[in-house]
Amino acid sequence: MRVNVLLFAAYREAVGDSAVQIDLADESTVGDLTTEMSGRYPGLPQKSGRIVAAVNDEFRLHDFTLSDGDEVALIPPVSGGGPVSGCAPLIVVTEDPLDPADFTEAVRAGSSGAVVTFLGTTRDENAGRNVTLLEYEGYRPMADKMLARVAGEMAERWELGGVAIGHRLGRVDVGEISLVVAASAPHRVAAFEAVGYAVDRIKQIVPIWKKEHFEGGEVWIGSQDGKEFSPLG
Repeated sequence: MRVNVLLFAAYREAVGDSAVQIDLADESTVGDLTTEMSGRYPGLPQKSGRIVAAVNDEFRLHDFTLSDGDEVALIPPVSGGGPVSGCAPLIVVTEDPLDPADFTEAVRAGSSGAVVTFLGTTRDENAGRNVTLLEYEGYRPMADKMLARVAGEMAERWELGGVAIGHRLGRVDVGEISLVVAASAPHRVAAFEAVGYAVDRIKQIVPIWKKEHFEGGEVWIGSQDGKEFSPLG
């Protein structure tokens, strides 16, 4: 059988292409595929069990059996997982600038005594390097789905009036906004806690990666820090 493999960020650069077709024996699993990919491409993690995969837009464990024609996305570690319930979230993933006022206004409600809005911006220094810009790349079908999942988790844990999340793709210059998370709640503690939770969770499970451009070089953030990516948890 033949499967189509999608690659992103550091994995794309390691393979030298954004998509490849791989022939496997019938009844092969995700684990068989990642082992084959690691053997073919030395730039991929050689402990193939650490490679996370999504099959046809759904995260799958390594014992999942593949079928002919499946689309398998190999997901590098991100920089740093049920249906949405509670409030209906606003989710925006775009290459256009984010206006925080739009997200703040989207979550305001008459019953909410508190609105908290977090802005993630590109800073000009990181790890002693002079940063010139960030470049974001995302696996769109999964990024949208996982951001909605984060919003759902927020609504399940706290009594919220509204949730809005926006994330940039493409080039984000120093001082520009890359992430907006807004939440409203009857009381301020819930709003603060929910927004803080969302920012951490986005870094854990949403397949959006950032390349840091600095004076003298560039590096994918997340792929080389050894952190596990655990979207199924």
